[in-house]
Amino acid sequence: MIDRFKQFPAALASQVRPLRLGGAPALVAHPDWSCPAPVVIWFHGRTANKELDPGRYLRWIRAGIAACAVDLPGHGERFDETMQKPERSLDVIETGVREVDGIVASLRELSERESWPIDLERMGIGGMSAGGMVTLRRLCEPHQFRCVAVEATTGDLGGLYFAESGPRWPVTHSRERVSRVDPSEHLDGWRPIPLLALHSEADRIIPVAGQRAFIERLRRQYSERGMDPAMVEWLTWPETGAPEEHIGFGRVSNDAKNAQTAFFRKWLIDAA
Repeated sequence: MIDRFKQFPAALASQVRPLRLGGAPALVAHPDWSCPAPVVIWFHGRTANKELDPGRYLRWIRAGIAACAVDLPGHGERFDETMQKPERSLDVIETGVREVDGIVASLRELSERESWPIDLERMGIGGMSAGGMVTLRRLCEPHQFRCVAVEATTGDLGGLYFAESGPRWPVTHSRERVSRVDPSEHLDGWRPIPLLALHSEADRIIPVAGQRAFIERLRRQYSERGMDPAMVEWLTWPETGAPEEHIGFGRVSNDAKNAQTAFFRKWLIDAA
């Protein structure tokens, strides 16, 4: 067994394969490697790696969904100490957004070449923290994803970096550069798809107010385009006990992961 997978439960470790997709280190976990399964592309947050959260992937494969987890730029197998600093957060997001299409194309090519039973016509995407920012910004451009789930993140980067009240990030970026990667600045290109966002209302890294405003704006946009605003689901907890109320969901982690798994199953399997 690969050392990085030794902490995985046996039921997950036996179903995981390491690979590189478009140059990005990744892992794929499949329910059985025999029957076609939908897949979710998942990006973890800054300072984290793709092996961090085996419970998430185990829930997905038990629900019949393949997991494709990817290390963000400068993280995991391509660790770069300088990329962990707050002032490099935009570098992580910008590079991550550019990599998404190559990751999907590589997964498609590999699946076809190796006859992997991965159904890329039923594909979701998601991420937490910076991984969620990458996800939300990518969805402002044409794509083939059917649904999206994010957690402990925000689609309002302007509100995060230039908050007029409350805590601000301890770095200064140019407004022009933030605007380029800020999902809220590019929503004209957002195609309405089902979305689930999870957040602790006490999050001390990414305050809940910005994401709440982003969710409300998305719901209005869905309604204006004749789509059901209830497609945008927003689930929060007053507090969770997680570190900084940001890293995971502490004592409600099981509820959060189960809600996310049910969401992906609904839109990638039940609605297919």
